[in-house]
Amino acid sequence: MDNKKNLLIIGYGGMGSWHAERALKSDVVRLVGIYDIKPERRALAEQKGIKAYASREEALSDPSVEMVTVAVPNDMHEEIVIDALNHGKNALSEKPVTLSMDSLERMFGAAEKNHKVFSVHQNRRWDVDYLAMKQVSESGEIGQVINLESRIHGSRGIPSDWRGIKQYGGGMLYDWGVHLIDQALMILGWDPVSVMCRFDHITNQEVDDGFKLFLDYKDGRNAFIEVGTLNFLPMPRFYMRCRNGTALIRDWRENCQIAKCTHWHESEVLPVETAAGLTKTMAPRDSVTLDTYEIARPSSDVHDYYRNFCKVIDGKAELCVSHDQMRKVLQVILAAFRSVETGRPEPLV
Repeated sequence: MDNKKNLLIIGYGGMGSWHAERALKSDVVRLVGIYDIKPERRALAEQKGIKAYASREEALSDPSVEMVTVAVPNDMHEEIVIDALNHGKNALSEKPVTLSMDSLERMFGAAEKNHKVFSVHQNRRWDVDYLAMKQVSESGEIGQVINLESRIHGSRGIPSDWRGIKQYGGGMLYDWGVHLIDQALMILGWDPVSVMCRFDHITNQEVDDGFKLFLDYKDGRNAFIEVGTLNFLPMPRFYMRCRNGTALIRDWRENCQIAKCTHWHESEVLPVETAAGLTKTMAPRDSVTLDTYEIARPSSDVHDYYRNFCKVIDGKAELCVSHDQMRKVLQVILAAFRSVETGRPEPLV
């Protein structure tokens, strides 16, 4: 028996097409069609054998549609999600879920009123580099995390589409920051106390084309998150210091490297000569006190997001991206914007 949920995608651009391609291969959803405001995008879908609705109202009024994925510019998420929920459809939004806390609460309210499931697509919880860091953290094999550094560096500037325009919710904090913040919270915990942020405006003056963000916790742990779009020599993707070692991923395509301290003190540390003097403090460790190895890339299946969403519709699971998590990520983003304006850390309450 086919128990697939009938899926409608609104917005058939880059991410909408991504969702469509995966829906066509899914074991839990069936793509019934798409809607896009651009006729050329609707025509492209039809060329690929995908039904294209003539209007949003026609699409949402189709009684066969059970769930809707919203993949449109950020400023339109609230309107379309609430429209879908009010039509009796379960809805998921591309990230960032929306642009203000009031907007998010209105979306939650519409889901509750209509007794429908609503969440956001945090697909980079299935990135294997993040999963490797999370695995190291949760295993405790190199001790408690002290701080996490997470970076995405590119060299092509900010995209030239709506992501470079403020009114549409453009900028790298909304585009990539939402992912890295979510990943950091998944590793370090959902109770940070403050955020400090600084924007880059190198290739775009209207929105941030990069940023540096500091996320602090009450017990002293912290995360440093950086996105850059004019970095021709990227820094490591992840760097995590723990009480008994360090974890490093230089590039998302590479394995996680571990350096585990097996003995804190050596019986005798010889000074090392550097360019202008001697140092014991920075003398490199050897195999007597340090164990170095790699861990295999964790397995990952991005289809698990839709599998979870469909189970929630059936009352058989809880959302993997919960409403409280959605609130917290947006709170951090909005506090980061305030920090840029004030030039100081902003509290998270």
